[in-house]
Amino acid sequence: MSRFPPLLPADPLAPFPPPATALAHPNGLLAVGGDLSVPRLLNAYRSGIFPWYADDQPVLWWSPDPRVVFRSEGVHLSRRFKRQLRGLDWRVRADHRFGQVIRACAGAPRPGQRGTWITDDMILAYERLHRAGHAHSVEVMAGDRLVGGLYGVSVGRMFFGESMFSAVSGASKVALAALGWRLSRWGWPVFDAQVGNPHLLRMGAEAWPRDRFLGVLARQVLQPGMPGSWQAAFGGIEAGALAADG
Repeated sequence: MSRFPPLLPADPLAPFPPPATALAHPNGLLAVGGDLSVPRLLNAYRSGIFPWYADDQPVLWWSPDPRVVFRSEGVHLSRRFKRQLRGLDWRVRADHRFGQVIRACAGAPRPGQRGTWITDDMILAYERLHRAGHAHSVEVMAGDRLVGGLYGVSVGRMFFGESMFSAVSGASKVALAALGWRLSRWGWPVFDAQVGNPHLLRMGAEAWPRDRFLGVLARQVLQPGMPGSWQAAFGGIEAGALAADG
């Protein structure tokens, strides 16, 4: 007999079902309903859960097994790509253009995917989370032009990557590498990439059993983090520095 995920109560502070109760098919579907309020989103991320749904669906909550993560020092750029970077004047920064980044991610084409899961409601919810100091953007700039980036959520010393885009080939790789570079120097050992694909795996992502991920997560979210804007703390990272690193 097939199971259906439980419906979340109206209280945004109500606990989520245990991730171990998530469905195997589709992988990780845990709960349905609720809202995208700041308290509920933070509760979800602390528990290793994230929302992912289409415009014509209710809010769906997921905790897949395995979980795809990066070691912060383990983001890989190919030697060929590093050679290309040395000739570019790109600079990476954070939290200057969150709204532009999330909308660019929403509009980015995805192979084999129609439309986007980054709905208008999702954009508004993550902009609220950004104003609350827990959602951040990483922006790759060519002069004053935004050429790529990513956004995600931080709780404690854990970052949860949500989506990335490239307006110029390779720019999302630079954003990901800069994120890892900065997090490793802050002493944040890993960051979440949710669900894997060949591109992320080539860049060094690892598929962890959900229990292993949740064990690391439980420690990291209790560590003192960096709520608020990351503009000053993240600083500016030259693409050439990423090419030289390692």
